[in-house]
Amino acid sequence: MLTAFARTVVPILGRLTVTTGPVRTIAPGSIVAPNHAALADPGLVLAALRSLGTEPVVLAAAGLWRIPVLGRCLTREGHIPVHRGSRHAAAALDLAAEAIAAGRVVVIYAEGRLPFRRDSGESEPGTFRTGLARLALATGAPVVPLGHAGARRIISGGRTKQIAGVLTAPLRRPALHVHLGEPIHLHGDITTATACARSAVHHAWQYAVGQLRTVKVTPGDVPSP
Repeated sequence: MLTAFARTVVPILGRLTVTTGPVRTIAPGSIVAPNHAALADPGLVLAALRSLGTEPVVLAAAGLWRIPVLGRCLTREGHIPVHRGSRHAAAALDLAAEAIAAGRVVVIYAEGRLPFRRDSGESEPGTFRTGLARLALATGAPVVPLGHAGARRIISGGRTKQIAGVLTAPLRRPALHVHLGEPIHLHGDITTATACARSAVHHAWQYAVGQLRTVKVTPGDVPSP
């Protein structure tokens, strides 16, 4: 339901295009690693994955489960709460590994937080936490780097600016772009694997930012959902 909702709402808020590398499908049991730039970017990620025929399991902050309707939807659809800073945090990776073993695609935000900047400019991927690398090394699952740009044009800044951004987005219809890079397999120790993953996501993000300068859809694009 959440991916269907994103696929419906995101095109109202902006003009979404999606590109991929030569591999245009996501294999079952993969890990998708997006950059995290704005509160709206999970919508872009879910809409893009839905356009590629993928219904993922998402690791998300446990606080979202306290929102009455949303929390029930998250539980029903099998998404995984992450209790950051608690002794239960590691359990999320165990549940993610089970989902991967069952052939599900898992989305994990390795940065774990939003950037501090308050304007609507793009923000490059920050420091990665080790959860992504630990999950990939433990399961052997391929990691699909995902870069997106434009979400901060919908929502960024303080509370008042965020509300104004969402309300005016259907009129402004900012350009939004998601790019899925080539799958990679992480190797080595956790530090090396984490650095490799961040580099791949950074490269995908740079590509997405570049695509905002050419809003028209090219033959290699997947039409917006």
